[in-house]
Amino acid sequence: VYTESYDLLLEFFRHAKNFTKEYKYTLGEQVKNEIIALVLDVYRANSSQVDRVGNIQSARERVEVVRLLLRLLRDLHQLSIEHFVALNTSIESVSRQLSGWLRKSQSV
Repeated sequence: VYTESYDLLLEFFRHAKNFTKEYKYTLGEQVKNEIIALVLDVYRANSSQVDRVGNIQSARERVEVVRLLLRLLRDLHQLSIEHFVALNTSIESVSRQLSGWLRKSQSV
């Protein structure tokens, strides 16, 4: 999960530099911050037994926020359909992995 979420962050940074000025420093920064927080939640969940479930749930919420913001960026024509699909594929992978990890953590 960590590797996939980190790759998502790198990929978004590559695309954000092409946004218009109006969105680069507003929505672009917000998405970057959410993905960074997602990576940190995954790291915390991976390194701690104390609040693993809470960190995974927080990461899952951030995935949904990122998904919503990317859709908004696509609707505002800041992301091409190819970039949008690529980013959503990564988000879906992270989401599936987090869901499985949450189920496994809750059953322990």
